[in-house]
Amino acid sequence: MPIQSVLDFQKSITKELTLIKDRVEFLIGNANWGEVGSYKEAILRKTISQFLPSTLKIGTGFIVGNTDHVFGREEQISSQIDIIVYDNRSPIIFQDGDFVIVTESAVRAIVEVKARTINYSNRDNRTHDEALNKILIKLNRLRDFDTFAPIGDHKKKFIGVFSYEYDSDFSSNRINEALIESNGLVNHISLGPDKFIRYWEDTVGLDPPLNYQGRCYIRYELINLSFSYFISNLLHMVAEEDPVERSWFSFPIEGTKERYRFQPNPVIQLNH
Repeated sequence: MPIQSVLDFQKSITKELTLIKDRVEFLIGNANWGEVGSYKEAILRKTISQFLPSTLKIGTGFIVGNTDHVFGREEQISSQIDIIVYDNRSPIIFQDGDFVIVTESAVRAIVEVKARTINYSNRDNRTHDEALNKILIKLNRLRDFDTFAPIGDHKKKFIGVFSYEYDSDFSSNRINEALIESNGLVNHISLGPDKFIRYWEDTVGLDPPLNYQGRCYIRYELINLSFSYFISNLLHMVAEEDPVERSWFSFPIEGTKERYRFQPNPVIQLNH
């Protein structure tokens, strides 16, 4: 299969998500942002579900945990999560349609979805970056769950932020501060169709090489590929074993995305 055809296929995922989102806004505008936001979460859930293996399911809801496995005296519960990908072989605490309550060990991925990083409000006049900061703070609370720690022996979970639109400063200090605070917990961010951020535990071996070696976030400009790379990274992380044999299909940029790092300063450094 020609690489250009695969590249066009991956770009079509981004275009399709944008098109469906636009259709809803064309019809009802901002008449009910809550319902529009819920529908846009459903659009992304449907798109991701098309590629998931049969052992995984996708829904929305809550994650619960308990460090006291016998008496249940140390209960933990998340805030509501827009998208949860969970192992279908694990027992579910509660399910009603797409709404689920699952234990932390069953979770393979979570995603917070925003139509825009912010809808401007006359009441608080928050900026794009402050809204992204708020989302990251919400996700950072997942650190309370043992199996969500970014470093450890457990299987790493995909924790992402997906924003259909973003037109603010990609190198904002507020973004940097929020990601430094997240410290690798949130590991993938798609900001509109072109901007993508990924967490790296080590930069050794990246081509072209970086002057910095160690834990960091790297910003990329992937024109019309941010959405598909976000989904592809999710699929590779939730698989039982990384399906490296399909990397040519999942990540079709010739020379890899490392040649499309945001310039002049793509790296957000983290403490070792």
